[in-house]
Amino acid sequence: MTNSLERLQKVIAQSGVTSRRKAERLIEEGQVKVNDKVVTELGTKVSPNDKIEVNGVQLEKELPVYYLLYKPRGVISSVSDDKGRKVVTDFFPEVTERIFPVGRLDYDSSGLLLMTNDGEFANLLMHPKHGVEKIYVAKIKGIPSKEDLKKLLKGVKDKGDVLKVIRYKVISTDRQKNTMILELTLKEGKNRHVRRMMDQLGYPVTKLKRERYGLLTLEGMNAGDVRPLSPKEVKQMRALATNNA
Repeated sequence: MTNSLERLQKVIAQSGVTSRRKAERLIEEGQVKVNDKVVTELGTKVSPNDKIEVNGVQLEKELPVYYLLYKPRGVISSVSDDKGRKVVTDFFPEVTERIFPVGRLDYDSSGLLLMTNDGEFANLLMHPKHGVEKIYVAKIKGIPSKEDLKKLLKGVKDKGDVLKVIRYKVISTDRQKNTMILELTLKEGKNRHVRRMMDQLGYPVTKLKRERYGLLTLEGMNAGDVRPLSPKEVKQMRALATNNA
């Protein structure tokens, strides 16, 4: 939160409790209090000094923070794990804010992962209608025909989902090892999207890395590295998602 007045639903969304739309519904339903008084007006503005409760639980006030993590393989995209495996928040020992990942990367996948405590920002980037591009590099078993590669654009059905890419590029082919490396661009990322899509076509993924998210890349970073996003990058990512809506 900034020192200026902000709309109540925006503050609730930024806290990570819920999306802005659901926050608006909670306000209208009388589930939100400001300074111990029930507020039902959506235009209500609040300051950082106001006490805000949602369903009886007080919001903890934190300044929004934004980080880029180069997630290594063998790390869970979660804030905790009941099996004691390494999680993405383990790479932020000095960060006191309650950050969480924007979306997920599989345990066996690596690459660019955003971390923040700004729920509104996270929901904005993850919502399918905003279509923020994500670029992956996948190493697969087998060498697909041109017809199979075209199916990536048309869409592949799996468990009720239609999985597709908006662009693909063949980076290299190794006929001796019977493998191919593909660059895949997605606008919508369903659970295990790339792996499920390639499995359905009969070309299982052996290695997967997210190299770009919107305007952000892993340039100059190694696996396990972390860097904060600049205010300009945050603004650009927010504008990119908003303009795509």
